[in-house]
Amino acid sequence: MELEVVQGDITRLDVDAIVNAANNRMRGGGGVDGAIHRAAGPGLLGECIERFPKGLATGAAGWTTGHRLAAQWVIHVVGPVYGRGSRQELVSCYTTALSVADSLMEDHGLSAFSVAFPLVSAGVYGWPFEDAVAAQVDTLRSTPTRVTRAVLVGFDRRAARALVRRVAETSVERRET
Repeated sequence: MELEVVQGDITRLDVDAIVNAANNRMRGGGGVDGAIHRAAGPGLLGECIERFPKGLATGAAGWTTGHRLAAQWVIHVVGPVYGRGSRQELVSCYTTALSVADSLMEDHGLSAFSVAFPLVSAGVYGWPFEDAVAAQVDTLRSTPTRVTRAVLVGFDRRAARALVRRVAETSVERRET
């Protein structure tokens, strides 16, 4: 899978799916979740209520359509709150998102698929920033998938630079092994 880093607004990217760092209730919220719900329009909330009447567990993933987004699908993941959740739950956000993307590819007969990922749990959920970056990049590098392109979205310059640095480090590590 090709990894690409961009700085900017995940809601504006031209990809097949964007990952939403949602809360357990799946009813919208702040941060990335709020931005995605605002950009997608009210239909996204209605679909979340219909598809996830009891919400989602931490570390789990599910999909909805993209509504008014450029992306056709939104893959919702629920990240852990630092101090209450585990790193395994954070890693699970990425592995289950890739599994959902693989299922979408299979269901729709797609041979190529692009997914944009925010840094899950690195904002208001308080996960240590460098570990959130490592968890994302390392998990996406090591998880078998049919996804052809992952766009790692740094909301600001600091996040984008940290992602670029980690992607470069893991590229060197892979070549040396």
